[in-house]
Amino acid sequence: MKDLTVVYYTSNHLEETNPFFLKNTKKQLKKAIGDIPLVVVSHKPVKKFNNGEYENIVLGDIGRSHLNIYRQMTIGAKKAKTKYVAMAEDDILYSESHFNSRQIEKDLLTKPNTFVYDMNKVSLFTWTNPPIFSFRSKRKVVNQLLCEKDYLVDAMQERFERVAKHVKNGGKEEDLLKFFGDPGRYEKQLRVTVRNTYETYSQSPSIVFSHPQAYGFLSQGTRKRHGDIKIVELAEWGKASDIIKLWGDKPIK
Repeated sequence: MKDLTVVYYTSNHLEETNPFFLKNTKKQLKKAIGDIPLVVVSHKPVKKFNNGEYENIVLGDIGRSHLNIYRQMTIGAKKAKTKYVAMAEDDILYSESHFNSRQIEKDLLTKPNTFVYDMNKVSLFTWTNPPIFSFRSKRKVVNQLLCEKDYLVDAMQERFERVAKHVKNGGKEEDLLKFFGDPGRYEKQLRVTVRNTYETYSQSPSIVFSHPQAYGFLSQGTRKRHGDIKIVELAEWGKASDIIKLWGDKPIK
């Protein structure tokens, strides 16, 4: 897609806990984005990515947190030189159509000031035996977001200003965390500008790994539920039992 930058944000946690898996997701992201510009926002330098054709913003050891995910997204979006940005995380196998779909490009062009979510994604739990893909139709997730750069930056800055004001008045950041979710959700509860969202579908799904090294695993663990639709094999990707091999031999202990 023209006029698009991919913003890849990472805490570098997988580099230490499962470099084998990280190598596989980075390889697929490189294939999926092709020559689309890439901005990497990380805690530590990210090397050997996309033939060196990317900008790496290194923030230092700021710690893994819910708010830092959105801080990194915002910093990356500000650096983008294109009108549109797409978010990317380090534990997802992104499909080529997610970044290059003509339908999604049309949606972005014809729906200004809107957070466009690609709903064509499946989950793969590393602890499920036998492995299966699962699909949940209603869940908008920020790692599948594409939108105008300025629209995202404005929304995130307003949210952070809301948090800062709350803290200044004696509150705690934690009070607002449950409402600081995916853009286009919970704005009323957070008391910020309500933003537009739109659901679209790329031709091929991306595969979102749920695994014990994920930040969300700290709170959910293996209680996370599969979607209503369960799939053994995808035409574009193959069998779940083969895709899970990209994770490596890392069972939960």
